[in-house]
Amino acid sequence: MKTSARRGSALLAVLWLSAALAAIAFAMSVTVRGETDRTATAVDDLRSYYLASAGVEKGSMELLWSASYGIEKRPIPKGSAFIDYDFPSGVAHVEIIPETAKLNVNKIPVAELVKLLMALGVDPDRAVEIAEAIFDWRSAGAAGSPLDSYYLSLTPSFQPPHASLEEIEELLLVRGVTPDIFYGTWAPAPAAAGPAAGRLVWHAGLIDCLTVYGTDDPRVDVNTAEPAVMAAVGVEPAAIQAIVEHRMAYPNDEHLLEFANSVGAGGRLRSEGNAMVTFRSTARLRLANGQLSDMRRTVGAQVKYNVFGSPTAYDVLRWYDTAWSN
Repeated sequence: MKTSARRGSALLAVLWLSAALAAIAFAMSVTVRGETDRTATAVDDLRSYYLASAGVEKGSMELLWSASYGIEKRPIPKGSAFIDYDFPSGVAHVEIIPETAKLNVNKIPVAELVKLLMALGVDPDRAVEIAEAIFDWRSAGAAGSPLDSYYLSLTPSFQPPHASLEEIEELLLVRGVTPDIFYGTWAPAPAAAGPAAGRLVWHAGLIDCLTVYGTDDPRVDVNTAEPAVMAAVGVEPAAIQAIVEHRMAYPNDEHLLEFANSVGAGGRLRSEGNAMVTFRSTARLRLANGQLSDMRRTVGAQVKYNVFGSPTAYDVLRWYDTAWSN
């Protein structure tokens, strides 16, 4: 009887030990598999980064060649808003956004700033407050304004420069400018949108519409300007809608400016203007089965093209390791 009891206890101990070892082995296998997946994802992310970077580099060079070659040999057609590259390891969609698609934040009138903010979905009263705050920030004669006390009350406090903005990110310090307003956000479509009412739609931000690198030319690029920018310079809503629909139906149309004029867009639009351009490249790897990966990686660069005879053909003013594209 005692011998049977001892055998039963030993068997039970062996079973518990086997269960414990099985649990440890299972946990280790899950951990190893998770680490393997994470490593593979990290490798794919790095490969996607370099693929997207290659898109930026190739786009920068081909736009330079396009300006040098005749119309028949241009690698990038005139007025192109994007270019697609097919590499052996994947594809890259490169957006071409000239600074002429944006308005000069240091020169734009307050009235146009208000129109721009309202077109971006900002409440009218708040749009006026933000526009006046931006004007106060950039105006040398505004020193000692009531807004100074607001900035000095913050933690940490600071004195507004009352000078031209040197970087567009300075707008994040201006009273009333939130990250949503600056970077853009998703918001439900209004009831006036009809069947699309309530669906989330993308609203661009001030970073997509304003620049510190503006020129004295008040016109904006018809090929890439945001609808809010066109609204700010006085293009009628019907003309804006027609232009946007035409850009979607006929991408990279060399004759878009002629179309815009035909629908009554007015004289504040131009075509191209590529002395300073932002390239935004989104890459997807090609898998072993030939399909494209669901992973996307976007990088960007702000490029300034120099005049002929300069030591360098172009300079990269800013590089964005992590960019975002809608």
